[in-house]
Amino acid sequence: MNAQRTERREDIIAAPSRFPLREVILFGTLLVAVLGVYAVMGTAYSTRMLVEASCYAILALGLTIQWGYAGQFNAGVMGFVALGAFATMFLSVPVNDAFWGTELPGELGRVLLYGAAAAMLVYGATKLDRVGVPKKLRTLIAIILAVVLYLVVISMMRGVTGEIQSRAGFIGGLGLPAWSGWIVGGALAGAIGYFIGHICLGLRSDYLAIATLGIAEIIKAFLKNSDWLTRGTATVSPLPWPTPGPSELGFTLARSLYLSVTAAMIAVIFFLLHRAYHAPWGRMIRAIRDNEISASAMGKDINKRRLEIFVLGCILMGIGGGALASFNSIFDPNGFLPLNHTFLVLVMVILGGPGNNLGTIFGAVAVYIIWLMSEPLALFLMHGAAALGEGWFGWEPPGNLDSRALQARVFVIGLLITLVLRFAPQGLLPEKVKHHG
Repeated sequence: MNAQRTERREDIIAAPSRFPLREVILFGTLLVAVLGVYAVMGTAYSTRMLVEASCYAILALGLTIQWGYAGQFNAGVMGFVALGAFATMFLSVPVNDAFWGTELPGELGRVLLYGAAAAMLVYGATKLDRVGVPKKLRTLIAIILAVVLYLVVISMMRGVTGEIQSRAGFIGGLGLPAWSGWIVGGALAGAIGYFIGHICLGLRSDYLAIATLGIAEIIKAFLKNSDWLTRGTATVSPLPWPTPGPSELGFTLARSLYLSVTAAMIAVIFFLLHRAYHAPWGRMIRAIRDNEISASAMGKDINKRRLEIFVLGCILMGIGGGALASFNSIFDPNGFLPLNHTFLVLVMVILGGPGNNLGTIFGAVAVYIIWLMSEPLALFLMHGAAALGEGWFGWEPPGNLDSRALQARVFVIGLLITLVLRFAPQGLLPEKVKHHG
């Protein structure tokens, strides 16, 4: 019996690995597309496209470990991207002496302490049943206490924030390096994800998607309306880069240096995720995804592991959001859109293959190229059609071709996802599942 097991194990180990023909063809085609963009659009534009695509690749890797590894459909990617961008703005923007040089920081800190004390009181009220208070009465006391303390604290907060806006504009930043904002942005997104996960991960996948979508909109609304913290719709710019900027090196060289930083980040993330995927931890996560009941019967802590993977994905989204905000050199709460920062990332993962890290990177770059280049291509085709119609039939061309070409991006992405779901529902590079039976 042992000899048979040893022979079988040797057969599995000695099985030759296949030549990655599909990967070579797809990445070769992608390379040709990138070179074509460089030839048509120029070096500076194309390098910027690759930097933004690499930032989106980090976001897509965060989503693929949630959805591909654990089957968690997170429709609130935009919220975690915004948190990463906010943290980067707050840490990297220069210090605002009009705020920090006054008594306003002390007043704001005092109100925040009152808020923390109020939260602790409400939390303590929810535990009154442990000292003999009936549960219904405990719930009533907690609700009344929460409402009263909220009104008191929010009234104090409005007074302080009004003073901040009138005297200093907003609180400003801390003047730290941009990369520190990326790290803190990942930590902040992970912390919020931990809180959300405790509440939402018990929901079914469709309800989880609705909950995360709503939470993302709440995050965006908070950042948009907190003028004292983020300047709201007035935006904050410029945000510093972690590398020398265009004013020092020129657009092409500066963007190339930034691209080397994001590419190195992707390489490190890919290596760590690859190791985790093939480690016992990764096999356990996939076992929970494929058969939660069996994994629970084997003694696995389902909720803990699901929370781990959700938080890990949120951390990567926060880091990617910070890197993207730094590169664009602006923090605009209105600029975070579900189409750009949730749906587009979802399409990247679907095209590449959920659960396949290499496929996700391919999907991120390919979809972003299609997203950007579909507008000028559509505009070229529209101008050609308008010229033919005017020359042959005397038609008067419409005057809003530019706006129509911009909307063509949405049509192209919708057509792309329809074709992928029809002909390659598991993605162009699907997850490789090894069977040892």
